[in-house]
Amino acid sequence: MERLREALAGVVRPELWRADQYYWFTAALAARGLQAVASRLVALALAVFGLVPVVLVYSRQTAQGVALQIVAVVIAVAALAAAGMWLRDRWPSRLQSLLCVGVGCAVVALMALTTANPVFGFLSASVFVLVSVYVTCFHTPRLLALAWAVLAVVVVVLFVRAAQTDLAVALTSAAVVILVNVFAAFSFRLVVRLVESDADHADIEQLTGLRHRDAFYRDVATLLASRSRSDDRYLVVVAVNIDSFSLLLGLSGARGGNRARVAVGQALRETVRHNAIVAHVSDDDFLIADTFTTADASPLVERIRGAIAATPQRLTASIGVVCTPLPPLAAEPPDEVLDKLIGIATQAIEQARMAGGNQVRYVLRPTLEDGGGGDDDGPNGDWPGEDRPA
Repeated sequence: MERLREALAGVVRPELWRADQYYWFTAALAARGLQAVASRLVALALAVFGLVPVVLVYSRQTAQGVALQIVAVVIAVAALAAAGMWLRDRWPSRLQSLLCVGVGCAVVALMALTTANPVFGFLSASVFVLVSVYVTCFHTPRLLALAWAVLAVVVVVLFVRAAQTDLAVALTSAAVVILVNVFAAFSFRLVVRLVESDADHADIEQLTGLRHRDAFYRDVATLLASRSRSDDRYLVVVAVNIDSFSLLLGLSGARGGNRARVAVGQALRETVRHNAIVAHVSDDDFLIADTFTTADASPLVERIRGAIAATPQRLTASIGVVCTPLPPLAAEPPDEVLDKLIGIATQAIEQARMAGGNQVRYVLRPTLEDGGGGDDDGPNGDWPGEDRPA
């Protein structure tokens, strides 16, 4: 009960309602393996939203007209395009998610306001609960307020039309639509607060939806403890530093810097494997840890560079990569091992930055005792073990 009271109190905390949780909720879904299910559900809802207005054009309960048919087709195309976006391998950006909310509001308003019978209009307006739930889970209360403003206009218009024939039906129908949306929004807000209380939220950096440094250390320690030492695997630590970040802040301010961090965070999340550990550890620094069967991490690194270059700001990054066999790490304290590996990766980043940035430096099999460089040859003798520019 105490936990429930805390969650209920959290529902109305102003600072939480002002925070956009799109990237945090995305990260929470990914951490639980639910991202694919969520994307399919959203795509299904958008597809149904898009097809319903087209079908209703041919209903006797719906107002007729060429203009209405054109609007229905346009909205259907937009909704189906949005549904296709959610079925891609790439998770939609926050802006794309906001566009989907706009499409959903437009579809529900069209369905409700074009019905000849206002009772059927109220029935259509009740579908708005899906928009309310989605916005509550992914976005801000400010956006929810805007969406409810659209719903309020629809309800008022339907109420005026219904009241001309039956005031009791108009009152009860409007009350049901409002109650369902408010109850659903606050119920799902409570669920989100309960999920936040399950420790995952404490591990997530709010801006990017990635882990913070402490969570990164803990999860890498768990990764090391869970891997078999008998197999020939390598631990790979990738340190990413956004090039010329101070210049970016000077030109575009704090908001531009935040957009860059969010873009890089999303690029990294969508590029690495599902079980990789990704963290945002400082203003312009990110860390990635994963285990490989070979010592060559260049395919992953090149995908990372391409994803960062494809961000809206066309960013570049200096990257340091450390690759070390797992078996020798078994007897070492995980935090000390990770401290040394991150230190070596940071030194590699500095070398890449001194060379002009937008480059990669690799360190293979570093000597952890003294934090020195790596061997001269890779596992197959195909590339140097110390530094290599991109």
